[in-house]
Amino acid sequence: MQGYPEVAVLRYGHRPGRDDRMTTHVGLTARALGADRVLFPDNATQSAETVRDITGRFGGPFDVELTEELNATIEGWEGVVVHLTMYGERVQDVEADVRDAHVDQPVLVVVGGEKVPGDVYEHADWNLAVTNQPHSEVAGLAVFLDRLFDGRELEQEYEDAERRVVPEELGKHVVDVRESRSDSRSPSEAQSASEDVDEE
Repeated sequence: MQGYPEVAVLRYGHRPGRDDRMTTHVGLTARALGADRVLFPDNATQSAETVRDITGRFGGPFDVELTEELNATIEGWEGVVVHLTMYGERVQDVEADVRDAHVDQPVLVVVGGEKVPGDVYEHADWNLAVTNQPHSEVAGLAVFLDRLFDGRELEQEYEDAERRVVPEELGKHVVDVRESRSDSRSPSEAQSASEDVDEE
């Protein structure tokens, strides 16, 4: 997020076909909740294309990278590494320490997509759990980023967007920024203008 040292999210592992939707949502969640970039395994090309497309339409800055060097990225990270795992320390017990470290150091957040080897646990500065219960890695990432930024990410502005959603109590209001026109629809009038986002 602008004004802070970098936060990058690394998706560790990807099974094409099986993990496409989840990997895509890791990237979309990283973008929406304040991270500066996401790194996907090099076989997650479809997810990378989708996140880049969403960034182009709804704004950035946000970078998407593909890499073969997952372990090397973790080991060579010049900052702190946070590995999200149900077996780690409770987020509420260490979040203040992570925020303090982020004042002057970039943060790499590792989100597992399959069995994570022990080396990742050893290289992490924190193995951190959002509850010590099994649930979605996307939920864990969302809660962690919100705790890291203390809610400030919810107010961030997106640059160079083609579309902008206008908050509404009812209905759906999407503004075409480029053409200065709007598409305003009530729940009973039409399908969502953002179906292509919701169903990725």
